[in-house]
Amino acid sequence: MTEVLQVHQQQPATERNADIGIVVEAETQCQEHTETKTEPVIDIVINNVVCSFNTRCHLNLRKIATEGINVEYKRENGMVSMKIRHPKATASIWSSGKITCTGATSEEEAKKAGRKVARALQKLGFNVKFASFRVVNVLATCILPFAIRIQTFSDENRNNASYEPELHPGVTYKIKDPKATLKVFSTGSITVTAPRVSNVQSAIEHVYPLVYEHKMYKPPSSVKTLPEAAVEVSGPTKIKRKKPKITKSIDLDEEDECSSFESSGDESYSSDASFD
Repeated sequence: MTEVLQVHQQQPATERNADIGIVVEAETQCQEHTETKTEPVIDIVINNVVCSFNTRCHLNLRKIATEGINVEYKRENGMVSMKIRHPKATASIWSSGKITCTGATSEEEAKKAGRKVARALQKLGFNVKFASFRVVNVLATCILPFAIRIQTFSDENRNNASYEPELHPGVTYKIKDPKATLKVFSTGSITVTAPRVSNVQSAIEHVYPLVYEHKMYKPPSSVKTLPEAAVEVSGPTKIKRKKPKITKSIDLDEEDECSSFESSGDESYSSDASFD
């Protein structure tokens, strides 16, 4: 009888130990969750992606200007500019067959815009091939939640940073691996120029601990809000694509007065037809 009583007395003790273990595990999970919440999250906005490709054929610019859609012939520059609506981009076409596209907000959109330009040239009768495509340049910006003492930052990073306040208000910081060039401003704004989108995120993660050592208080009124994220990348940074601006519609009476392209003799040719 005593043995049975001892067993019954020991069971609540084991249950209490199990409950204590569960509580400890829950507290550790809560601490880890709060630690992950306190990690800094930086929003990166991609403003422009520049790409280039080759058609491997000679292009008659006069024919493209007279028969093409949404094009403008700039004879003084020896090129034709073609605008695309979806995705929003502008292509510069040379007679040698080289084409560059600007205005895209991702590498996928840049490639899609280049293929649309190549297809438009094929419809005009040119034997176009979509070859040698590559992303040339990526321009991105981000805003840190604090201001930066750029004078002390440039002094402590003389090997990679250069600061000339008479010429430029920001510090030019160059990174060799990954290859990128950053413009760091005292307001906490950073502009990144890199050959690829992946280099942009790596460059921000590289320079963040360096500028964090020279942070200073930023008034809440000076903190700028960014648009909603279109592309998110896991980690301490998030990459966003810049949303296109919504332009105000023009009445039919005003459209004649606000023509987009002008033509005069042999100097320039233009076409205002829209895409289907």
